[in-house]
Amino acid sequence: MRRGPFVRPAAPPPHTPRGPPVPPERETVPMSDSTAPSSRSGPRTLLLRGGEVHSPADPFATAMVVEGDSIAWIGSEGAADSFADGVDETVHLDGALVTPAFTDAHVHTTATGLALTGLDLSGAATLAEALAAIRAHAEARPDDRILLGTGWDAGAWPEQRYPGRAELDEATGGRPLYLTRVDVHSALVTTALLDLVPGIAAREGYAPDGPLTGDAHHAVREVAYAALTPRQRAEAQRAALAHAASLGIGALHECAGPDISSEEDLLALFALAAEEPGPRVFGYWAELVTSAKEAARVHELGALGAAGDLFADGSLGSHTAHLCAPYADAPHTTGSANLDAEAVAAHVATCTEAGLQAGFHAIGDAAVQTVTDGTRAAAERVGLARVRAARHRVEHAEMLTARTVSDFAELALTASVQPAFDAAWGGEDGMYARRLGAGRAAGLNPYADLLRAGVPLALGSDSPVTPLGPWETIRAAAFHRTPRHRISVRGAFTAHTRGGWRAIGQDGAGVLAPGAPADYALWHTGALVVQSPDTRVANWSTDPRSGTPGLPDLTPGTQVPVCLRTVIGGRTVYARPDE
Repeated sequence: MRRGPFVRPAAPPPHTPRGPPVPPERETVPMSDSTAPSSRSGPRTLLLRGGEVHSPADPFATAMVVEGDSIAWIGSEGAADSFADGVDETVHLDGALVTPAFTDAHVHTTATGLALTGLDLSGAATLAEALAAIRAHAEARPDDRILLGTGWDAGAWPEQRYPGRAELDEATGGRPLYLTRVDVHSALVTTALLDLVPGIAAREGYAPDGPLTGDAHHAVREVAYAALTPRQRAEAQRAALAHAASLGIGALHECAGPDISSEEDLLALFALAAEEPGPRVFGYWAELVTSAKEAARVHELGALGAAGDLFADGSLGSHTAHLCAPYADAPHTTGSANLDAEAVAAHVATCTEAGLQAGFHAIGDAAVQTVTDGTRAAAERVGLARVRAARHRVEHAEMLTARTVSDFAELALTASVQPAFDAAWGGEDGMYARRLGAGRAAGLNPYADLLRAGVPLALGSDSPVTPLGPWETIRAAAFHRTPRHRISVRGAFTAHTRGGWRAIGQDGAGVLAPGAPADYALWHTGALVVQSPDTRVANWSTDPRSGTPGLPDLTPGTQVPVCLRTVIGGRTVYARPDE
């Protein structure tokens, strides 16, 4: 029986240190929606207690009160007793960890859903397995106008070659097929799909019997995705959002654009996210703007900026990332320069004046330099303070130099990065080393250098290029294949929670603190630690007396935490089924 309404205390009792949490034996957290009307006046209130609450407001917190769609209080178990009779519901966490929900700062939602529900060759170990999977998919989808697939990587197959067009024609029974490489910067297609694109052979990037890149790739992609029905698109988007919620992801940055998807796709995603409970969706539209009218069109779409995958170059795997020196395994090319510094400057200046974020996809060292040179030129036109305040961003930013790291810091560019790229392709024998040679490859993805320089990081997956998986992403940053680029688990965790919100100009979210949005996740995990793979870290930071909140042990080989529940704005959007 309640004794009275919930009231925030003037000063909660002091906290006391605790030992490690006891993992729950079963899922005991009831379904709750704190945004639902309360039996008394005011928003519904919820007390979570008996767990581990990861909060800078109180490093020893075990309890949290949610009032409506925001966090009202965080503190100790003793203080929680004073709230128990004044809330609408109490959740007994049984030692579960509570963290802010993750933000994935770079996602392609429809493509992710299609990979989840359709043809994904990332698990194919050989060319023969890939062809068998294509054949089975074609037989299972007799009504699809165009077959869609992704995830192939010929470099990972013992045959060391991709399937030829004749093999694909045979596997699909002569039907149209669009099949993207794992990096989504080139694609294999069948003859039937080429027949649907007039003048394709004259486009830049066309190959008579190999992967299409550049304009040729964009042309076939447009035709392929145009064949999706509204029902197919909605099913794919719904599957991607549900999967993200099941992983404790509470917000996605959708990177859309005319060379990637369509306005229709982006607007449909916004509508779905608004109508159905799930992760928050923030969109970017990757199109150059050089006038106030063009900038207004981006605003009308509901996008935060003309940013995301606005391609300054391509990818290393497809030999289209723009390099200062030729590829080690393709000495005839330095990749593709899709923009020059003047185009970058015009875009950044226009976006800055229109109140839009500008941003670019830039991977190679030459492309990254082009972006920073152009952004500096824009700052000379409209003012450095205005450019810094706009929080423009660069996606991927894999090949950085000391100069470009310094440029990022001076221009306040956010580095939207994907640590799983290093996990997948780094190391002495990885794709990076094959493309660049071991020396250049060892310089890629220098997260420690970026953090030391004060560059804001926002972590993401680029799904479906690499899978959604926030704890795996944090592990990849903390245990980078090149030790000098490693950052602490805590630093990576912050970049994957608060960093994504800061990247869109919202500094008060992505953290569990009074007044912050009630976007959080509950986790089944083991003992919490303060973990840094760098042994030079001062001993005080790993001592419990330092008051540094702990996080799960992410040492390679250990199991990542299991998501029990994801809550967005006080509303449960995912609850793990009882085992």
